[in-house]
Amino acid sequence: MQKRKRYTKEFKLEAVRLLEQGDQVGAELARELGVRRNQLYKWKAELGGKGEDRAFRGPGRNAAIDAQSELTHLRRKLAKLEEENTILKKAAAYFARELP
Repeated sequence: MQKRKRYTKEFKLEAVRLLEQGDQVGAELARELGVRRNQLYKWKAELGGKGEDRAFRGPGRNAAIDAQSELTHLRRKLAKLEEENTILKKAAAYFARELP
């Protein structure tokens, strides 16, 4: 079984730059670089959709970003629950004073 090839971010950026220059058609450029033609267009779409700083991240970085966003979400939820808890404590104290 053949191992899957991995390309660096720099390689992908350069390949997309060459594709966008238009000096060669996609099929010729793909043969020259040793990749599939449709892979070049996928890289181009990813770069166009996400931008250079967020494109071509490996699964490890995406997992780290997901973990960071989850952490941010949980911190916001904790702050909201602490605020609700404080309000409930004040309400309990208020209603406890009202009882005879």
